[in-house]
Amino acid sequence: MRLLLFLLVTNSLYAAELRIGSATVSITPDKPVALAGQFGTRISQSVEAPVIAAAVAIESVEGGKVGDQSILISCDLVAIHHSVLAQFRQHLKPLLPDFDVRKVIVSATHTHTAPVTSEIQEETLITYSIPKEGVMQPTEYTAFLVERLSQAAVQAWKGRKPGGLSWTLGFAQIGENRRSVFADGHAQMYAKTNDARFRHLEAGSDSGVETLFFWNAEKQLQAVAINIACPSQEVESRSALNADFWHDARKQLKARLNMPDLTVLGWCSAAGDQSPHPQYRKDAEARMIALRGLTRQQELGRRISHAVYDTVDAAKADIRTDAPFGHIVEDLALPPRKILEREYADAKKNIAQYSVVEKPDNRVITMLKLEQGIVKRFEEADKLPPYDMELHVLRLGDIAITTNTFELYLDWGIQMKARSPAQQTFVLQLTNGCGMYLPTALAIEGGSYSGLPHVNKVGPEGGQILVDQTVRAMQALFPAPGVVK
Repeated sequence: MRLLLFLLVTNSLYAAELRIGSATVSITPDKPVALAGQFGTRISQSVEAPVIAAAVAIESVEGGKVGDQSILISCDLVAIHHSVLAQFRQHLKPLLPDFDVRKVIVSATHTHTAPVTSEIQEETLITYSIPKEGVMQPTEYTAFLVERLSQAAVQAWKGRKPGGLSWTLGFAQIGENRRSVFADGHAQMYAKTNDARFRHLEAGSDSGVETLFFWNAEKQLQAVAINIACPSQEVESRSALNADFWHDARKQLKARLNMPDLTVLGWCSAAGDQSPHPQYRKDAEARMIALRGLTRQQELGRRISHAVYDTVDAAKADIRTDAPFGHIVEDLALPPRKILEREYADAKKNIAQYSVVEKPDNRVITMLKLEQGIVKRFEEADKLPPYDMELHVLRLGDIAITTNTFELYLDWGIQMKARSPAQQTFVLQLTNGCGMYLPTALAIEGGSYSGLPHVNKVGPEGGQILVDQTVRAMQALFPAPGVVK
């Protein structure tokens, strides 16, 4: 069946007229909410920068016949939980009977200052103690979120008109690898690097700013989607709603272009080991930001908006109104992360310590549950089901867009881009699900947060399968020269 799907795609993928629509909606609640992303419970005290959802709808038409379709949505959220996606699709289906809801793609920017959207233990890492009074509960916020996502999708889909697209590559230093490796081989997240034992950062970073531009028939810009390898977590520990640096990037880009109604999608590429926090040159960075009279959040927004603005003229020079467009949706079954003997032993030791804490706080309660889960996964390894993941791969002209549900380590994304047959490849993590971190073998060996089994549903074996299957799907959309017209 999978091979047949690929053959059908490659045999029917021709340049076609594109119809495009876009929309932006607020997903900012009007009440205090619990904020997701940290171990402790935080209740929003204010709105520092509103959180939004931005959508672009795409359809191809050839000779009056519809080819393929997609709705791409970016959200200022920590993750897109499966339960939220299911509710959204169920709500959207009767509103758009001519659209296949399996082809809606919802991505999170991974800000740590946005509302909690799920309390289901199986899909959330942290259990929060949320007050029942004076705070919007996650179920209430999720209902509001689903309504707003549906509003964005419907507006974008019903507003589609003939248009075109173009794509560019710019550069800006936003993310850095956040895992330091020391002389004894161990790794530590956010470690002090001014240490005689520090040797190197565990992996590299990606300064690419990959931008997809959407234009109307008059070649007026309607929307942009910006892909960078860094989560939006500059102000991640605050007790306020904040879209983080994407807010500043959107604001500054709209001002530069004099386009206040521009739709801007923020896409986080593979960045499970990346952070906007500098790991070295901290004083030099702080000095330059101070000289500009900016906060670091504003500075990151400045870098992104500048990198995009710098390529606008190039984008205008190559607008495609007829382009191949294909959208593959495939269900993958990835093997679960293997628990090592030393990790099993550590978990049992930690359980003994956490179990005797007289007044456990939120962190202790969460860690106890996680350690118990490690023991169970080790002892029942042969019975563990695979991790099911919904993979999307799109071709738009000469570019590919691929999705995954993980906080995907950068090296996996680089493999996808290096092996891609497309001219340029956009990788979207934390999309249509939340599979937690997918680390490299090097990260598991080094240990520390994000390389530990508590936050890994899938390990390196599954990561390689994900890369290989993603590349295979891209190859189906980009067959040998001469096949696709």
